[in-house]
Amino acid sequence: MEFLIVSGLSGAGKSRAADMLEDLDYYCVDNMPVALIPKFAQLCDAADDRYQKVALVTDIRERASFDELFKVLDGLWDLGFEYRILFMEADVPNIVKRYKETRRRHPLSAPGVSVEEAIENEIRLLAPVRERADYIINTGSLTLGMLQSEIYRLFVGGESNRKLTVNVMSFGFKHGIPLESDLMFDVRFLPNPFYVSELRSLSGLDEPVSAFVLRSREAREFLKQLEAMVKFLLPLYAEEGKLNLTISIGCTGGRHRSVAIARSLTAYVEELGYTVQNINRDIGK
Repeated sequence: MEFLIVSGLSGAGKSRAADMLEDLDYYCVDNMPVALIPKFAQLCDAADDRYQKVALVTDIRERASFDELFKVLDGLWDLGFEYRILFMEADVPNIVKRYKETRRRHPLSAPGVSVEEAIENEIRLLAPVRERADYIINTGSLTLGMLQSEIYRLFVGGESNRKLTVNVMSFGFKHGIPLESDLMFDVRFLPNPFYVSELRSLSGLDEPVSAFVLRSREAREFLKQLEAMVKFLLPLYAEEGKLNLTISIGCTGGRHRSVAIARSLTAYVEELGYTVQNINRDIGK
């Protein structure tokens, strides 16, 4: 079993890091009391293979002596559990700025103590943890995408293991816009198979409907432009740190035109090498 202790300065990004570690199948627990760590480790170990990777976030909120923390962590070695420490930090002006933006109270704030003084005090208190850290990430100049890249580099093995999953969803505007959409396109300008009696009962998954929609000049030009845009955008979304992207294609009822276009786009995204799934939300309505 792998244990990762996530510690560091308040406002330096520990919660963000924990969210990203959860995406890497770590079981994350925030602010667990130090005294409970050994018992928790034993419970995880007894749960067969359910908890193979565990991340525990501990910081100044715990208020326990870090000598106690190190004693407990050293005890994990005696129990046969390996652990590593990830320390998150940022320069004082950046953390001050983050607290001003969120209007949250620093854990060491007190009457007559400025946020800057509280941060400096925290740096001193956490110095022993930083000295024993296996990894140190300074988030002062990192975007979320850059932080995610660093987390992946440290705990997965690089960018090659970082995947963007694309969902291509067809829908009908009369049934409502999908709230999860990142990109949305309206194809109601295309010829409508609904008005062709022999196609009305079919869907965009059926070859006659698909052929009817895709043979129009408008559809061919639209797909050409859409594919070029998607090819350009997907690497940028991946680089920015996005793990899931939903592209929604809408027509009136979500049964004919949008389904045919979404199916074609899904095949194209798959050819580009991305993990992709086609969702036809309203095809049965």
